[in-house]
Amino acid sequence: MSVDVMDEEWLLSVEQVRSLLEWIRGHAGADRSVYPFMLTVAEQALRPGEARALRVRDVMLPEGDGGQLTARHRGVAREIPLQPRFVEFLRHWIDEAGLREGDLLFPGRRGGPLSASVYQQVWEQAQEAVLPRDERYSWRLGEPISILRESCLVEWLRMGISSFAVAELAGVTPDWLALRYPYCFRREDADIDWDRLAKAMALPELKR
Repeated sequence: MSVDVMDEEWLLSVEQVRSLLEWIRGHAGADRSVYPFMLTVAEQALRPGEARALRVRDVMLPEGDGGQLTARHRGVAREIPLQPRFVEFLRHWIDEAGLREGDLLFPGRRGGPLSASVYQQVWEQAQEAVLPRDERYSWRLGEPISILRESCLVEWLRMGISSFAVAELAGVTPDWLALRYPYCFRREDADIDWDRLAKAMALPELKR
């Protein structure tokens, strides 16, 4: 399995993601779906294509409790738990936008899929407005919004969430995570009892 490593310097910090999304919330203009769409990509680590394809019926939003989102990738569905806070956010968005069960969760202006060119333009504007000049003009400007998903996955791994759990939520394999984000699996500072390890692994002595 060949997987390109995602360089650490390309990832966004939690503070950067928060600032970018806050800017987008106030500057999306007529494209009201852009902010909830990007927030869902960032917080639930969805692929942008998965988020664009979501319909209202794909989310279970019980009042005052945790919910569930069903994402699909290449015909395979997976269920992602939603915290009560995010459930309330989506409930409010659906009510505000007047969406029905069969509607796209994040529709474009005319009800069809949200245009990639539309949200990418807003994303680039947000980077120009929020990120330091050396970052936005040297290499980060133009980075697709999938970096929000990547940054979320790395944050989950760094928090100590099991790679198996992260893989299940993201729709990938643990091996893929290890190859994509090897720095999340380094343990240079681990305290290893080498004497105990040597005794445990020692083979029985051969009789002469």
